Amino acid sequence: MNTSSQPHHKEQDEQQLNQAISTMLDDARVSAQSLPQCPQISLWLVEPESMRRAFSQEEILRIQTYPAYWAFCWASGQVLAREILANPHWVAGKKVMDFGAGSGVVAIACVLAGAREVIACDIDPDALLSCAANARLNNVGYRLHPDLFAFDEDLDLLIAADVLYDRANLPLLEVFRQKAQQVIVADSRVKDFHFPPYQATGRSESFTVPDLDELDEFRWVNLYRA
Repeated sequence: MNTSSQPHHKEQDEQQLNQAISTMLDDARVSAQSLPQCPQISLWLVEPESMRRAFSQEEILRIQTYPAYWAFCWASGQVLAREILANPHWVAGKKVMDFGAGSGVVAIACVLAGAREVIACDIDPDALLSCAANARLNNVGYRLHPDLFAFDEDLDLLIAADVLYDRANLPLLEVFRQKAQQVIVADSRVKDFHFPPYQATGRSESFTVPDLDELDEFRWVNLYRA
């Protein structure tokens, strides 16, 4: 599916994403917001006001059951998008997959930086809706794919931001290496993992957009390469 060939229907995208996010919270809405650390990119993200109030027990359960993570730009995604835009040679001319794409922020950065082909991969159908809408919002195009394990094309580079969550997910790192010649991982959740041949290449401070006032420890993003 190539999102660039679809007409730009901003109101329809907003309406569709509002319908999707209401699964998490009845009064949640999205709006187009530019990213503080890479203002070249705008995303459909949840309006912060709807997340800054006391939630009922029922609402807390709904948020836990369906966390609309695609409606936030997480710290690692923002850092990785910024670094790709600052270092276009990382992706220029390459076939790149953004795994666990969420909002599609890293996929968008890859297109803007000159990648030959970009695939936004996410298992959540609503995340793929978000990826498509955000591609249109930024006037870029990339393919959508729902399942890394079913993807059997050659990749020059696989990029993943904040997909590890805890050490139980570290085996994904080996899968990434099987799927692509090069891998870049950005993570703020698992501290200092040791998983050769991955090597730490940088550390940056960032935040979620909208800012959720997360613990300071989750504001530090580590970059790894294999």
